[in-house]
Amino acid sequence: MFKPRATEFMKQHLNIKISGRVQGVFFRDTAKKRADELGLKGFIRNESGGMVYAEIEGGESAIGEFVKWCRRGSASAKVEKVEVKDGDFGNFSDFSVL
Repeated sequence: MFKPRATEFMKQHLNIKISGRVQGVFFRDTAKKRADELGLKGFIRNESGGMVYAEIEGGESAIGEFVKWCRRGSASAKVEKVEVKDGDFGNFSDFSVL
């Protein structure tokens, strides 16, 4: 009988700042595809100074996979730094590129 791990049910919200060459390299579009594959909700947007900012909500294991992806980024990206902080739930209905 299948018994899901507890981390698959525990919801989490993270605020993520990604620095490096992450604008103009399809980082946000690729992040959306990954978030949709993982069933995550939230948004991602460009910030001043060449940074990308995301807020994501979902199960802990899926969020962990998304953060791992952020450390690599899209094929043309060069991620230098990823800052991750807990945040307040926004109860998003989907994952959007802003």
